[in-house]
Amino acid sequence: MEKIFKQSFFGNTVEQYLITLGIFLTALIIITIFKKVILSRLEKWADKTKTDLDDFLIKEIEKSLMPVIYFVSFLLAIYSLTLDPKISNAVKMITAIVITFYVIKAIVSVLKYAFNIYMTKREYAVERKKQLRGITSIVTFLIWSLGLLFLLDNLGFEISTVIAGLGVGGIAIALAAQAVLGDLFSYFVIFFDRPFEIGDYIVVGDKRGVVEYIGVKTTKVRSLGGELLVFRNTDLTDSRIHNFKKMAKRRVVFNLGVVYQTKAETLKKIPGIVKKIIDEQHSAYHDRGHFASYGDSSLNFEFVYYVESSDYVKYMDIQQCINLKIFEEFEKRGIEFAYPSQTLYIEKSN
Repeated sequence: MEKIFKQSFFGNTVEQYLITLGIFLTALIIITIFKKVILSRLEKWADKTKTDLDDFLIKEIEKSLMPVIYFVSFLLAIYSLTLDPKISNAVKMITAIVITFYVIKAIVSVLKYAFNIYMTKREYAVERKKQLRGITSIVTFLIWSLGLLFLLDNLGFEISTVIAGLGVGGIAIALAAQAVLGDLFSYFVIFFDRPFEIGDYIVVGDKRGVVEYIGVKTTKVRSLGGELLVFRNTDLTDSRIHNFKKMAKRRVVFNLGVVYQTKAETLKKIPGIVKKIIDEQHSAYHDRGHFASYGDSSLNFEFVYYVESSDYVKYMDIQQCINLKIFEEFEKRGIEFAYPSQTLYIEKSN
């Protein structure tokens, strides 16, 4: 039996191979106990808590840390043997690949979790979450690219020339695609700063409509006439945007003009008449009303009130009702509305 243990294969005795196997099996037993006892209890404890952080950490331990622990156990067993230099270099290369892969995977998972927490706290709509997936895909690609370069550098590859080439090529691409990159960065500004969202009614210059789509390069707005307006993201971030969806209430100013023949007592009553009409409207309240000025052919009144809604149709319904009530009240009281007119005086001469 002792002769069998002392027999050598590939520079190691049978006894050494058995010791290596024993180390690996012992490590597997310890890992199994850890999973069955400690990790399972942690999962039960995490299910009882309100936060999702502990659930995320336990899942990451199972997905990223446990495979690394298995691989490290295998390495500990392997390095108890006398390895050929070529095999040793191969093991080091595999170790670098495995460790880099799981580290990058863990970083990407943490990033996605952070983005999801950010979205949950902001209570973003489904459309915003779809946009988030596009952003995380871009960031994930960049992280994996950097991780690959880091891995190649650790494996001994000369990547300085590659990086220099990428730098020159990147500058050339950036100059050629300057407009596209500008729109991409503007997309990030729109996404995180949220000047508007899908469904908002916005006015940009002389264009207005409801936002239907926010893309990486363009934003699409459906105008009131029905046509689709397509804006570059850069044009939007460089412009003054009026977002009526963010408006909690609407301030309304309107003017009335009555004829100069109106009596002074009647003029004093007009602000009160209009105030009463406005206060009778649902979701509207009076702010002020004044005899504002003397016009060329009218005595001008200015009134201000608020509509407790950003809905344009609702505002127009209220304004229409106010106009009809004012017309009825003025008709009852014999108050005449003014209109542009001129009086011509002719003098007779002998």
